[in-house]
Amino acid sequence: MTSEPLLQESLEKLKTSLAMLFASAESHIPFDPAKAYSPKEREPYDALSDRFLRSFESALKFFRTWERVRESSASDTFRDLLLRMEKLGFISNHDRWLLLRDMRNRVAHEYLPGELKHLYEGITGTAVPEFKTLVAVASARLR
Repeated sequence: MTSEPLLQESLEKLKTSLAMLFASAESHIPFDPAKAYSPKEREPYDALSDRFLRSFESALKFFRTWERVRESSASDTFRDLLLRMEKLGFISNHDRWLLLRDMRNRVAHEYLPGELKHLYEGITGTAVPEFKTLVAVASARLR
């Protein structure tokens, strides 16, 4: 197997996870921290969070696969990886992706309603547009 199919496969996995995240974001209703949600009412928010986590991890796997296939060496640090992806035009800027990583870490550990509201707003307002740009650029590069 040549390396280019590995890159195509990584992009397809990324697109699959992003399609699920985008579907959740399209039907997202802003979270009300004052409301006592039933477990059933919380399901769309949990799906949004889970899909964000998966999408973020899929993006990182795509970046690492790109490095392995197209670049001469792998990045030593997460920041170096982001700087390389920024230079290549896959991401808007590395600081935004550091914020997304922080959001990913907080999604896994936050349960306070006020924090959840901000996390969901960050997913729909910051992460989704960034991921849309990523998939468009990656798709164009691999045509």
